[in-house]
Amino acid sequence: MITPPTPPTDRQPATPIVVLELRVQNHPGAMARITALFADGGFNLEAILCVPLPGGIESRMLLLMNDADRLVHVERELARLPDVLAVRRRADLGPEYFEWMAEMGAGAHGHHR
Repeated sequence: MITPPTPPTDRQPATPIVVLELRVQNHPGAMARITALFADGGFNLEAILCVPLPGGIESRMLLLMNDADRLVHVERELARLPDVLAVRRRADLGPEYFEWMAEMGAGAHGHHR
C-alpha cells in the first residue's frame, strides 16, 4: 500500500491553508452547489478531491482553501446546504496530500509534468 506524505511540522505558509472534509449526498448537482457557494462568497478552492463512499449514496470531498481567516463562515454556510451531511477540518492534511494524489493519478495514466 502506498502511503501519502506526512505534512512537514515546520511549515508556515504565507497564507493559512486549510483542508475541509465534507461528507455529501452523491447525486447530480451536489458538487455544483458546493462549489457555487465558494464562488459566490469570493473564495478560491485550490484543490478538490471527491470520491464515492461504499454503496454510492454518499461521497467524501476534500477541499483545499487558502482563506483560513473566513473558515468559520465557510463551515457555517456549508452546513446549511442540504447536500452536505458533515463538515470537519483536517489539520493532518495539507497541500502535499493533493500534490501526491495528482502525481499518483498522472503516473497511473502515463501523464508527466
